[in-house]
Amino acid sequence: MSIPSEPTKSELEILQVLWQFGPSTVRFVNDQLNEQKRAVQYTSTLKLMQIMAEKGMLLTDKSSMKHVYSPAIEEKKTKGFLLEKFVDAMYNGSSSSLMMQLLGNKKTSQQEIDEIRKMLDQLEKK
Repeated sequence: MSIPSEPTKSELEILQVLWQFGPSTVRFVNDQLNEQKRAVQYTSTLKLMQIMAEKGMLLTDKSSMKHVYSPAIEEKKTKGFLLEKFVDAMYNGSSSSLMMQLLGNKKTSQQEIDEIRKMLDQLEKK
């Protein structure tokens, strides 16, 4: 799987907004970042989104007065790539070690455990 380049933390925040809300203006993305994450200047968001478009992470529709940006990379593939890289770096490629760490943190609800159990049952049936 290939993504144009590995997104930085700030680029991922922008991608998350676009994946959640779909094609959006810089103003909308900036407003969402300010609501959800932290205070970000409009010009910083604009410049970063322009750079992301140059890198091939975003597509730009310039057909109207306001430029509308959309993700050029798929959410599932990007998250899969980043998760695989994280598991390789932090858990020597062992997804079971990651799961044991996650489940051992005492914050897992009964509902989450039930969902995980269903997923495991489905995997065993394949």
